[in-house]
Amino acid sequence: MDALTLLHERSSMGKLMEPAPSGEQLSAIYQAALRAPDHKELRPWRFIEFSGEGRERLGELFAEAEFQEDPSADDETLNSARKKPLRAPMIIAVIAKVTPELEKVPKMEQVISAGCAAHGILLAAHALGLGAMWRSGKYAFDPVVRKGLSLDEDDEVVAFIYLGTLGGRHKPVPQHNVADFVERWD
Repeated sequence: MDALTLLHERSSMGKLMEPAPSGEQLSAIYQAALRAPDHKELRPWRFIEFSGEGRERLGELFAEAEFQEDPSADDETLNSARKKPLRAPMIIAVIAKVTPELEKVPKMEQVISAGCAAHGILLAAHALGLGAMWRSGKYAFDPVVRKGLSLDEDDEVVAFIYLGTLGGRHKPVPQHNVADFVERWD
């Protein structure tokens, strides 16, 4: 697959199934992530892989976050939170490992760099014929989840990337009118 085809055709895959990416595929995926723009070579990325029982531990963190938010949450709500990480055979949490108070590389730039690493994961997964879905939602910002992932105060969860084998077909990728998004100053 050439680079422009990859960039033009990548899409999120919500339905993912076993098997998870192989070790060789994961190596290629991480190598792509590590090519993200990186001002001052800070390498402001940390990746946490969840597979097997690790997904269940993440689900327990999500359920605890729900309970802390609402101690009267019913079993259905808590079980729903527990099941979210089971929607794919593997999840990679992409963390912006921020070095605070750098004048030349502000926190926002470091977080965006981690976002580019997450995008690299998505692109590599697609190039390898895998399915991937970038999710964040409230758990990415929840203090219980942040503590459970051992985040420092300035760190940010950029994405929970769900990975697996395609469980459905790709939806047609919409074509956008470039003029709707580009302002030109000639």
